Amino acid sequence: MDLQSSKVTPEQKVDLCKTYFYLGFLFLPFVWGINAVWFYREGFKKPEFEGQKTIKKLVVMSFIGALLWTVGMVSWIAVFTLNRVQWGATADYMSFNIPIGKP
Repeated sequence: MDLQSSKVTPEQKVDLCKTYFYLGFLFLPFVWGINAVWFYREGFKKPEFEGQKTIKKLVVMSFIGALLWTVGMVSWIAVFTLNRVQWGATADYMSFNIPIGKP
C-alpha cells in the first residue's frame, strides 16, 4: 500500500497503523519498528488530518516497544554470552549450539 497515494483514506492509514501495532504484541517487535518508521511521516510531518493523533500515539508506542525489546534482547545476549561458562549445564541446556573446546 502506497501511503502517499490519494486513493488511501486517513481511516485506512489509521487502520493499518493499528493492525501493525497489535501485531507487535504477538512477539513480533520488528513489526513495531516497521510501524514507527513507516508511519512517522504520516504522524509528524504531514498537515493535520482526522486520525493523525491516533497515528502519532501508535507510532510513539511502537517505537518505545521496539526499543524496549531491542534493549532487552541485546542485554540478554550479552549476559548469556558472558556467563555461559559459569552457568555450566544449565546454559548448555539453553544453548542451541554448544561450542567445542575449553572455555
